[in-house]
Amino acid sequence: MRYNPIARFLRIPRRLRMIYYIHWNRLKFSFCGIKFEEEMNVYNKIYVNVHPTAQVSIGHNFTFSSGAAFNPLSRNIRGCIFAEAKSNIIIGDNVGISSATLWAKESVQIGNNVKIGSDCILLDTDAHNLDYIIRRDSSRDTFTAKSTPIIIEDDVLIGTRCIILKGVTIGARSVIGSGSIVTKSIPADCIAAGNPCKVIKVISE
Repeated sequence: MRYNPIARFLRIPRRLRMIYYIHWNRLKFSFCGIKFEEEMNVYNKIYVNVHPTAQVSIGHNFTFSSGAAFNPLSRNIRGCIFAEAKSNIIIGDNVGISSATLWAKESVQIGNNVKIGSDCILLDTDAHNLDYIIRRDSSRDTFTAKSTPIIIEDDVLIGTRCIILKGVTIGARSVIGSGSIVTKSIPADCIAAGNPCKVIKVISE
């Protein structure tokens, strides 16, 4: 590839893009009815779809990097916040997320001081009905899919490319290894990993 000095000159510096998107996304979140504190910093383009009857609230010092390699592990994967009718997404204080998808049909709750790695998916619904007859009717399919709340307690660390499925609670201070698929709840103070995710070590004080 040939070096193009003009293209390099016209490229917007990353720092300026960060400042632009911080302000743009605060405006965007406000229009979507999301409640957040002034310290919220969301970098780059992010997909947001919040139903008028849904509730999304975000605590202090929230940071969400969305693609553009703000987190190198995210590459150019954009993050997503998707809240269906009458659902809620509650995010605590000092939470950091990189290019993750948060999809709530019922409820996704994230505690304080939680870190969620790049390209993770938190999905509290099956997304589709498990009955193939109902799946044939697209007007009934997703609306009848089962859902159960997800709860991520304080100080949890979730590694890159994990999938957290419906009905899961991850206990405080636990660590979920990269690439894990969490189908059942994980207790507090442990390290868990795998598909399906299982406890591999208890964290001792």
